[in-house]
Formats: sequence, C-alpha cells, structure tokens
Amino acid sequence: MKVNTTRFGEIEVPDQDVVRFPYGILGFDASSEYVILNDPSTEPLRWLQSLQEPELAFVIIDPLRFRVEYELDLSDEDVDSLELSSPEEAITYAIVVIPKNEPQKMTANLQGPIVINAAKMIAKQVISTNSSHTLKHYVLDEMRQMMLSRNKNEKTDLKLNRKQSPALKASQGGKA
Repeated sequence: MKVNTTRFGEIEVPDQDVVRFPYGILGFDASSEYVILNDPSTEPLRWLQSLQEPELAFVIIDPLRFRVEYELDLSDEDVDSLELSSPEEAITYAIVVIPKNEPQKMTANLQGPIVINAAKMIAKQVISTNSSHTLKHYVLDEMRQMMLSRNKNEKTDLKLNRKQSPALKASQGGKA
C-alpha cells in the first residue's frame, strides 16, 4: 500500500509491515495502523508512522539501547490482548520526546512503553507497574551512564564483515 506522510513523502508499506494497535495509542485513538521506519542516520531512534494520519509519527527507541537493566512485566490482560505465546515474540519501544531547541534533553517514556507481538504485528501501549519507570528518562544521560559503567577492561569480540584473504585466514589457524 502507498501512504503519504508529511515527513517522509510517499512511502510503500508492505502489508506484513503494518503494526496494528486495536486500542490505539493513549491520546491517539483514531490511528490504529502504523509502520516502523528505520533511518540509519538517526539510529538508534526510529519512527512509528501512522498510516491513517500523514502528520502523526512518533520517535521511538528500544529501551535496552540506553538502559541495560530495563525489564517490563506484562499483566495477563496485556499478554492476552497482544496474543503473546512467548516472551521472544515481544518487541518493546519507548516513545521519545525531543525538545525543539534542546535535542540533548530528549526523554523516553518507560512508564507507557509500546509492546509489539512481532509474530502477529499486534501492538499495545501498556502501563508499567515498575516504580523506577517514569514518563521522562533522559536518553543521552542514561546512555552516557551506561557506557561509563561498562568495565573498561572488557575485551570486545569484534568480527569484521568482510572476506579474509587466504594468508590472513591461514595465520589465524584456518585453512588457506
């Protein structure tokens, strides 16, 4: 399906990429179908674009990108309405608010995350009962804290995404 948007112009959205919100998003009940748009230049931020309202798009982020210990307990009602059969089917995003003149003060709403059943493309904005989840988590501050708290002595297992020359492979114990 072709969709006109105010930010991205006309986009082609395959039916299997449509995320359906049977209950809408809090305050935006009129829109029930969205698509997630990935723009590499804004990683780790993504866009949740309404397919019914061209001007409606939310900036979203995976909470684990700035808060390693983020855990969300879903109520039985949320699990049933999302038709989840296993935790692996669930993808979680937080809606981000970016102040116009101070983008460094962007915040993410961890109290009302979006949960998507990736197998069925059904989504719902849920309410977290975890008292450490608030409406405003400063994304960049928490990213900085997360990076500083990592053990600086840890060695990262880095793999290059390219073919190795036979000589290099042989020097690493592989067949030439």
